[in-house]
Amino acid sequence: MHADLSPVIAATAQWLIRAFPASGGALASALCEVQARQAVTAAARLRYPTAMDAALLGVSGPGGSGRLDWVTGADAALGDDLDAQAWRTWVDEVVASWAACLLTDPELADRAVAALADGSRTAGAPAEFRRLLAPDDSDRDAAALLRHPDLLAPVAGLHQEQLLDRLNPGRALIA
Repeated sequence: MHADLSPVIAATAQWLIRAFPASGGALASALCEVQARQAVTAAARLRYPTAMDAALLGVSGPGGSGRLDWVTGADAALGDDLDAQAWRTWVDEVVASWAACLLTDPELADRAVAALADGSRTAGAPAEFRRLLAPDDSDRDAAALLRHPDLLAPVAGLHQEQLLDRLNPGRALIA
């Protein structure tokens, strides 16, 4: 993983697990976080596949969570402490949307990880994304909200077409 993507991955995964928290105790929270981080990592690698892409992200910034907060209704509960919310500036809306797509559509997640595995820097990618691709019952229980298609639909729908275009680059354009 590009070190330059680490803040975006951490903040975007954090946003997902705060917006769609685990159901259960500490173990459920950890399992939910792992699934969110794997989905966000895959999405970020697809969105920023080269070192140059990651560098440009560092220069331009990811955009923040403003629209995501508005779409999910989280903006009303943020409060006035801007310092406590500074991490939200590192949230990437497109990466969050793509991660939501991967969390709710197992076939799309398989295709995304396969696309990453075709690249030279992610050899062994399916093992790295095991909880995303093959969640067991405890993973599913812990991330019931995080993987619920109806709950994530507003987030997933924001940039789903871009993800499909990225995964189907040879697809003919329809006018």
